[in-house]
Amino acid sequence: MGDTESCSSRVFDSGFNQNHCSKQRHKVGVYNEVLSRLKELNVPEAMVPGFHHDLWAHFYRLPARYALDMNVERARDVLMHKRLLDIARAPATATGPAVEVRLVQVRSASGVQCSNSLHSNSQRKVSPQDSGIPANTSFHPPPAFGSSTNVELALGESQLKVRDRDNYLNFYAHYARPMHEITISTNDKPKLLCRLTSLLSETGLDIQEAHAFSTLDGYSLDVFVVGGCEVEETEKLRHELAHKIQKLQKQLQLQENEGLPTVKQEQTGMNFATGHVNLPTCGNDGWRIDARCLRYEKKIASGPFCDLYKGTFCNQEVAIKVLKNENLNENVQLEFGQEVYILSKIQHKNVVQFVGACTKPPNLYLVTEYMSGGSMYEFMHKQKTFLALPSLLKVAVDVSEGMKYLHQNDIIHRDLKTANLLIAENGVVKVADFGVARVYNQSGIMTAETGTYRWMAPEVIEHKPYDHKADVFSFAIVLWELLTGKLPYEHLSPLQAAVGVAQKGLRPKIPRHAHPRLVELLHYCWHQDPSLRPNFSEILEYLKHLTKTVVTGEYEGNQNT
Repeated sequence: MGDTESCSSRVFDSGFNQNHCSKQRHKVGVYNEVLSRLKELNVPEAMVPGFHHDLWAHFYRLPARYALDMNVERARDVLMHKRLLDIARAPATATGPAVEVRLVQVRSASGVQCSNSLHSNSQRKVSPQDSGIPANTSFHPPPAFGSSTNVELALGESQLKVRDRDNYLNFYAHYARPMHEITISTNDKPKLLCRLTSLLSETGLDIQEAHAFSTLDGYSLDVFVVGGCEVEETEKLRHELAHKIQKLQKQLQLQENEGLPTVKQEQTGMNFATGHVNLPTCGNDGWRIDARCLRYEKKIASGPFCDLYKGTFCNQEVAIKVLKNENLNENVQLEFGQEVYILSKIQHKNVVQFVGACTKPPNLYLVTEYMSGGSMYEFMHKQKTFLALPSLLKVAVDVSEGMKYLHQNDIIHRDLKTANLLIAENGVVKVADFGVARVYNQSGIMTAETGTYRWMAPEVIEHKPYDHKADVFSFAIVLWELLTGKLPYEHLSPLQAAVGVAQKGLRPKIPRHAHPRLVELLHYCWHQDPSLRPNFSEILEYLKHLTKTVVTGEYEGNQNT
């Protein structure tokens, strides 16, 4: 397999790393099992020199959940997923949409007998290696993922007391039903999962299961198990979906090319005529989702205006932000509307991914990807974790990448702090929480005191006009926090700290062990004069150069506090 992901080379050196490494070990185990099965089956592709490297690259790009959810007995399915992703990466003019439709045998939840007089062209013989069912028996394979991972296990002898093979196969035919499994790969875009589920519903399909995966290089692999289509119409369904998906891809590309329009802030709020929170005009509203599609697992945070839950949407792990009706005032609605609007228009690997929202009271909620690593604030202050310099620089680069993207799209975050930096499963840090963010109009003036005092720029504290350079000041405080692991101005109240910053030029004390180039960057970024602060393009270039210096060992400073 060659070099795999080393647990010792992760961004962080803590309990988060242990959990991440456990998932990676499982991913490696599934990879080895799939590789072994493909070779046992004498699959020609598996015999090609270098195939094991290509297969590992496929697993590496996908999240650990892909391996955790997979039915390893369906090893050939991995090749299909790999092929679809390759098609998605190719120029659109060279290939059609990357979509596969096939019949699968799914356990009948109701236990109602299903006809086994299937159309001969739709039937598929499953090899003993694939399913454990004799090769002379025609059944469709089980789905690749999810609750129906293996019919033989789901309806196994231990549960059903089936005493012989003939009885088992008879039971299988009676209590499993053919359905269609649809696998789609395309560029990963905002609202993609919502748009695909809507597309399938509009086609008359009933979604039973859905599994969504995003790759490290910006592509999606979405797998749906659906009812509502006759088994004889599999090929017709594939052609129909290919046409609709191609049309959807063009729509998404056009929307992406249009960019972010400038909006007036007063456009958000409550529209009592429609009963929805009014949002700025933003074209297609395909991000609206049905509350019935959400499953709540546990509450992970609570505040005066909202509760945050971990849950699932179409089998995708998500974070669900639910507004509390008892505190639903105009300002809360304004922030909610702005956050939905901004998140629905952006996508970047270092910005938390938007899934959808509901804007009709009393169900006001916002759904984003679930970030299993929690926030940088929790990671540092609750777990008392110290970041080595290379790890610190990796986090700083991630944040700078996200902020550079936001500023290029005229978005000012206005509340950049470690609590709003979330850690993904693979250790990537993403900017989150856009409740007080705004689209910046070059002709307008922002003066509102918005953000959190300990991270707030002096011009914001003093209600002076400010722009995107206020985020640069906040970034400097975040950088100091990553360097020290301490709360900014921990011996002062938030208000005392704000007065000191604005009126006396107070800044956190930089430890003596800090890299001199990092010290220099801090002073640039928290300069009292906003015009003398660098922008995030300059910060990013600076950090990347510093990272190279550290990696090559040019700096041998003392890292002990």
